[in-house]
Amino acid sequence: MDASHASPLVERVAREAYGRLVASLAVRFRDIHAAEDAVGDALRLALERWPTTGVPDEPIAWLSATAKNQLLQRARHDEVVARETSLHAITAALEERNERPVEELGDERLRLMFVCAHPAIDESVRTALMLQTVLGLDAEAIGRAFLVPGATMGQRLVRAKRKIRDAAIPFEAPEASELASRLHAVIEGIYAAFATDDASLVDEAMFLAELLATDLPEEPEALALLALVRFRHARRAASRDEGRFVPLAEQDTARWDRASILSAEDLLRTAASLRRPGPFQIEAAIQSAHCQRLFTGQTPWRAIVHLYGVLARLAPTTGSTIAEAVGRVEIGDLEGAALLLDGLGPQHVAAYAPYWLARAHLADRIGDATGRSSALERAIELTSDATLRAHLRERLART
Repeated sequence: MDASHASPLVERVAREAYGRLVASLAVRFRDIHAAEDAVGDALRLALERWPTTGVPDEPIAWLSATAKNQLLQRARHDEVVARETSLHAITAALEERNERPVEELGDERLRLMFVCAHPAIDESVRTALMLQTVLGLDAEAIGRAFLVPGATMGQRLVRAKRKIRDAAIPFEAPEASELASRLHAVIEGIYAAFATDDASLVDEAMFLAELLATDLPEEPEALALLALVRFRHARRAASRDEGRFVPLAEQDTARWDRASILSAEDLLRTAASLRRPGPFQIEAAIQSAHCQRLFTGQTPWRAIVHLYGVLARLAPTTGSTIAEAVGRVEIGDLEGAALLLDGLGPQHVAAYAPYWLARAHLADRIGDATGRSSALERAIELTSDATLRAHLRERLART
């Protein structure tokens, strides 16, 4: 490959392989922060060297080897001793003769996610920790998703990584007694990555969801997660039309992936047959209901509102409350929708675009043109997706 393509290739590899590289090193050397630094160093060296030396035939393998060397050099420099992250442990790991090839690093990502879900890690930061260490999101982006300042999120993540290192949390599969609680956090992390709408993260999340369901076929929530992402992914092509955003209600169902929807339905039925209901089974059932328009031509909004009520009892979240409010608008329960939205604390929704979109939807139905415009303007300010922002501007112009 021509050296002029080095920088774009490094960027692509960083997007596609960052999580695999960090997970492999972190699991082997028992130190997430050191693994992140080493992969970062390897990427910087690639940017410096590849334009001059040319791109290696196997760039990911080069980055993996370089990151390992960076870890060894840092260990020697810092005179790390007397722990599993010691020079002795790192040297022994580097000298293993039967190392797994880069292609098999996917399993390490799941293992690292279970480490991030350890009971010793504060519950409020587990998903965020997975998003950064396994999927490569920065603290600023994660903070926006969790409605907290990026600097605050960064501090929480640093403390969590230090906790893993200092408490010597084992980088091993959880005991059976801990599986259920840690599994839920891992599922939340994978789905949060899928919901970012970043193409590379979506692909990564779908791969991890399939891997998790394959590894744990008797866990209904793992099966439900895979069903959930397949339901949503089946509609992805229809969500854009020549680069323009298309809302779910306006999508052409002929562009939905029927096979993927039917596959998701099978997964959801299998999960339900295990008779251990959970929030992700309800989430998947809601998406199944939305997909019924492919077969019936109509969306069963009353069933969707009922399912959101069940979800609120199992696992209430700001997002699900807003979604239920939108459903209530659709069935004509405008007062119920207003009560749900009014009940959300301003500190939780002031910077949350979906809240303002729901406000605009409600205002439109009650004939409040001023409220609709104000809510849409706020949603536009808070929306980073360029195609969605353009769609909202078009809606605002029609006010």
